[in-house]
Amino acid sequence: MKLRQMGRDGPQISPMGVGAMSFSEFYGPTTDAASYAILDTAIELGVTHIDTSNVYGAGRSETAIGAYFAANPAARDGFHIATKAGITRTPEGERFFDNSADHLEAELDKSLSRMGIDHVDLFYVHRRDASMPIEDATENLARLVKSGKTRAIGFSEIAPSNLRRASAVHHIAAVQSEYSLATRSPELGLVQACAELGTALVAFSPVSRSFLTDNPLTPAAISDLAFLSGNPRFQEPNLSANMRITDGFRKLAADMGTPTAGLAIAWLLHQGKQIIPIPGTRSVTHFRELATGMNLSLSSDDLAAIDKVLPVGWAHGDRYTADQWIGPERYC
Repeated sequence: MKLRQMGRDGPQISPMGVGAMSFSEFYGPTTDAASYAILDTAIELGVTHIDTSNVYGAGRSETAIGAYFAANPAARDGFHIATKAGITRTPEGERFFDNSADHLEAELDKSLSRMGIDHVDLFYVHRRDASMPIEDATENLARLVKSGKTRAIGFSEIAPSNLRRASAVHHIAAVQSEYSLATRSPELGLVQACAELGTALVAFSPVSRSFLTDNPLTPAAISDLAFLSGNPRFQEPNLSANMRITDGFRKLAADMGTPTAGLAIAWLLHQGKQIIPIPGTRSVTHFRELATGMNLSLSSDDLAAIDKVLPVGWAHGDRYTADQWIGPERYC
């Protein structure tokens, strides 16, 4: 397994991380024991990066991580920990974005308390407040580096142009963005900007919320999940079309003798040395399938075969609804 660098001068970490949204109940019921089992398996397989957020389960994800560290004190030093803040709500429940220095520090302090640690290795702005110049938001993050509460800073779902603006103020170690064989928009500038600036591209939903696996979610399972049941790619007729197209990818993976999820992870890793996928799962078996991608070498013929069965633009439906698009920056 070849390690990858988190940012221009950052530490070497595993090429794949743990997306800890799954430690909350965003994708279905879970237990702390299930989350602990994923972390145990991550240690076994050499997966060293954990990516979470203060809003995942209203702190539940971070609390589970903190309980795991409390029970396994030596584990903390073996993990590179990232969390995020910036999404908040009014007393009436209306969502908005706050990138102010006071808010970010207060939320980071809460995250540190939940996880029982004195610093994180990476702290992102989860959603950019478009009313604040990104240079000011970057200064607010940089202040937390100076305080010692985070070792590095990042942004989630920003445009390449804003990455460059932020990088002129302080090095941005990572940008988190959805990137997979189903979502190729980062290739229109973000992949390139990250490579140019020495910024890691942390790819969430790398198996397209189960489409790129051997066992994609069933319609019944989708109907029980608020986010997916309203998502265009998981509504008919798009759902059936996407299932039919990805059947070809599952067959290709089977012919290659590898789990479909592992092939999807391997494809991402072959798109650039700055790319670090962070799949989430509640299943140890699935986590092991995902991890096979860290050690899978793909030839030019393999990559061509993947492009043939899943050509750019194959997915039916937008990746977000209009409401879900509030916050992420469109740039192409």
